[in-house]
Amino acid sequence: MSYLLRLVVPDRPGILGAVATALGLAGVDIVSVDVLERGGGVAVDDIVVDLPLDRLPDSLITAAHAVEGVQVESLRPFAGPLDTHRELDLLEALSRAATSPPSTLPVKVLAAELPRVFHSGWAAVLHATAESPCEVLAASDAAPALDGMALPWLPLETPRLLPSEDAWLPERWREMAIEMMAAPFGSPWTVVLLGRSGGPAFRRSELLRLVHLTGIAAAVAHLPPA
Repeated sequence: MSYLLRLVVPDRPGILGAVATALGLAGVDIVSVDVLERGGGVAVDDIVVDLPLDRLPDSLITAAHAVEGVQVESLRPFAGPLDTHRELDLLEALSRAATSPPSTLPVKVLAAELPRVFHSGWAAVLHATAESPCEVLAASDAAPALDGMALPWLPLETPRLLPSEDAWLPERWREMAIEMMAAPFGSPWTVVLLGRSGGPAFRRSELLRLVHLTGIAAAVAHLPPA
């Protein structure tokens, strides 16, 4: 079974090698590693691993803690595609969408592909006005029901993190610890929303990546026909 392990590690040479060795000794296969942030003498890494069926998830935490200075921020099952070129795949898909029929508009590609890029559970592109609640323009598999939902943070002028304890969230969502982040998509009333249940919380570096990719998708969406 695959898991997403988020670690806070000392930012020094050889630390990832030490973590990889500790996980390997525990019989864990590393599938991919993403360095999310660096600063203040530490780095935040997302590591997707395959755990043998005869091992308990707690063994991942024990193995990681065997390396001095390593902290486990979160551990959750991971069921997404296990590839290492996620952003390139998204850009390629957006490029194809620019010259494809309307049924494959960039908003649909963006919603479908972003969960792969961010190891998240789902993504949606939403639109609202001052007079009407939100409408779902496109959504990935596993996205919750968002049509007609009141979003008090719209209009969205700047990207923002939406922690799972925010008061506007339905109680059920808070119980599920749904972490989210959002970025404007061409206008403050149209947004890209990403979510994942049970954490880990999105970080500022992930929000910046979302802004970058959303900006590209918005530009593609407004290109004239070829």
